[in-house]
Amino acid sequence: MYSEDFERGGAQERSEDVYSKPVRAGKRTYFFDVKATKGNNDYYLTITESKRKQEGDGTFSFDKHKIFLYKEDFDKFADGLEEVIAYIRQNCLKETPQF
Repeated sequence: MYSEDFERGGAQERSEDVYSKPVRAGKRTYFFDVKATKGNNDYYLTITESKRKQEGDGTFSFDKHKIFLYKEDFDKFADGLEEVIAYIRQNCLKETPQF
C-alpha cells in the first residue's frame, strides 16, 4: 500500500493487500498488487508505474500511474499484451532481447 492511499483513507476501507511483486526497471518501478475486496472476497490486480523525478528545489518525488484490472478482463488483457509485445519484437526491434 502506498502512503497516499493511507492518507486518503479510502483504499484501506475498500481492499486488502494479498500479494505484491515489485519489478525495478531503470528509473521506473512497476508494482503488481493482488487485492481482495472486503465485502465479498473478490480479487483484482492493480498495476502501478512509479517513476522518481527531481523537483526544482532538488528534492525527489514520485510520479505514479495506476491501472485496475478485474478478473473478468485478465484473459483479454494478457492476450492483448502478448500480441503487442510480439508485434514490437517482430517488427520494431532490430535485435530481439532474449528472455
